[in-house]
Amino acid sequence: MRRKGDSGMKTFEELEKRLHELDGEIREAKKRLPAHSAKPPAMSALLDLEDEYDIILKQLDALKKYKDKP
Repeated sequence: MRRKGDSGMKTFEELEKRLHELDGEIREAKKRLPAHSAKPPAMSALLDLEDEYDIILKQLDALKKYKDKP
């Protein structure tokens, strides 16, 4: 998910930092969810965070593979 003013190109360090931030945001979002009958907006927010987390993991993996090429 892109934020306003985001050029789309991130360095490895920026991606790792955002991954760490997302980890904390996901933990907090899960804490806010009720044990039963979570409201759709709360679930949607959590799913959006998890989707962004997965995208960044893939970007980091691609960068690692690129850096490891001979």
